[in-house]
Amino acid sequence: MTEDGKRAWVYPKKPSGKYYKYRKIVSYGLLAFLLAAPFIKINGNQFLLFNILERRFNVFGLPFWPQDFYLVVISMLIGVVFIALFTVSFGRVFCGWICPQTIFMEMVFRRIEYWIEGDRNKQRRLDKQEWNAEKIRKKGLKWFIFLIISFVIANVFLAYLIGSDKLIKYITGNPLDHLGTLFPLIIFTAVFYFVFAWFREQVCIIACPYGRLQSVLLDDKSIVVAYDYKRGEAENGRKKFRKNEDREALGYGDCIDCLQCVNVCPTGIDIRNGTQLECVNCTACIDECDHIMESINLPKGLIRFASEGEIERKEKFKLTARMKGYIAILSILTGLFVGLLLLRNDVEATVLKLPGQLYEHKDGNIISNVYTYKLVNKTTKDIPNISFKIRKFNGTIKLVGTSDTFMVPAQEIADGTLFIEIDQSELSGDKNKLILEVYSDDELIETTTVNFLGPRSYN
Repeated sequence: MTEDGKRAWVYPKKPSGKYYKYRKIVSYGLLAFLLAAPFIKINGNQFLLFNILERRFNVFGLPFWPQDFYLVVISMLIGVVFIALFTVSFGRVFCGWICPQTIFMEMVFRRIEYWIEGDRNKQRRLDKQEWNAEKIRKKGLKWFIFLIISFVIANVFLAYLIGSDKLIKYITGNPLDHLGTLFPLIIFTAVFYFVFAWFREQVCIIACPYGRLQSVLLDDKSIVVAYDYKRGEAENGRKKFRKNEDREALGYGDCIDCLQCVNVCPTGIDIRNGTQLECVNCTACIDECDHIMESINLPKGLIRFASEGEIERKEKFKLTARMKGYIAILSILTGLFVGLLLLRNDVEATVLKLPGQLYEHKDGNIISNVYTYKLVNKTTKDIPNISFKIRKFNGTIKLVGTSDTFMVPAQEIADGTLFIEIDQSELSGDKNKLILEVYSDDELIETTTVNFLGPRSYN
C-alpha cells in the first residue's frame, strides 16, 4: 500500500537466469498437463473430472462415486499433510513453481505484458503518460488477449467440472440452448480476467490461506529463499559498489544495495528483510542477485535456498522431529489409502430392509422378507446378467418387476425391490444375518450382508 492507503502497483522487472529457465520448463510442462488432462481418456474415463453437482469424480482415470467418499477424505488428508511437510521442509516453493495462479500469471499473462508494453520502466512510463494512440493500441491489445486467454481457461475449468464431452457438445451447439452452462462460463471468464489483469499478486498476499499457514509451519530449519545477511551486511552494513574499493577491509558486506532483487520480485517485497508471507519462493531474486555478484566479481549465493540455521549457525539441513512426525503420518495415510483402493470393487451393492416391514409367513412354513437393492456400476462397461444368491442358506430370491437377471449400464445405478424366502426350520431365532452374493453370469462380483427377520422362538 502507498502512504495514502492506495494499492502500490507492482512493476516487476523481467526475470532471467538459471532458475528462471528451470521454472519455464516446469511451468510449461504443467500448463500442457492442465490443459490436456480433461480431454485425455483412460478406459473411457476422463483423466481428471470433479463433477460436484452430479457427485462424479475421476482421478487419473479411476472413477469415484459418493460411495467412495471415504477415499476422497483420506486423499485430502494426504494432500494436507504433504503440503504441511513440504512447507516445513522447503518453504513456499509450491507457490512459485507449481501453483496454477503463479504459473498463469508469471508465465502467460506477464510475458504477454512484457511483449506488448516492454519491461518494468517502459510499463511505468506507459501508465503515467496521457491516453494517446500508442497507449490505446497497446492497452487494448493486451486486454483483448487477456480476455481471450481468460475465456480459454474458463472453458478448460468447466471441462474439469462438467466433463469434456459435454463441454464440446455445448460449444458446438447453440449457446442459447445451454444457458445453464453459458452463464457460468461468462462468470468464470470475468473472474479469471479480473484476477490476472488487476488482482494479480494480491491473490497470494490477501486471498490465499496457504500464505498465512507459512508463518505457522516454518521454523529456522526450513529451507527457503533467504538473504545471507551475515555475508551481505558484515559489520558496517550495505554499501554502493565502487570500483577498486576493498569492501572487506572497510567492514562492508557484499550487498551493494542495487535493489535489483526488489525490482524483479513479482510481489514487490525486499527479501533482505527476512522471510515474509508475500514471498512465493519464485527464485527471481536469486537469479538477479547472482547476475549482479558475477558482474562485480563476488561469489554467487548472497540470496539462495538456505535455512535460517544455516545462515546464522552454518547448520546443515536435517530431518527434525516435526518432519519425522509428518512423514510417519503421511506414510500411514498413504498405506491406508492404497490398501482401501486395492480393496475397492468395481461394483458396489447395497441391500436394505424395507422400512416399516417385518416379515410375512407364507404357506409351507416359508418366511419372507422384502428389501430394496441398489447396484452401482463404477466401470465404463455394461455388466450383464446380474443375479443374487444366498450363501449357506437354502432360500429363494424373487426380483420385483423384472426377470431373474438384469443388467447394470456403464457408470449407472440399478435399483429395485426383492423378496427373500427361507424355510423357518433353517432360521435360528428372530434375527439372522445373511450373506448375499452378486453374480454377473457365473462370476462373483460383490457380496453384502442383510438381516433376515423371522418369528421369535420360545424354548
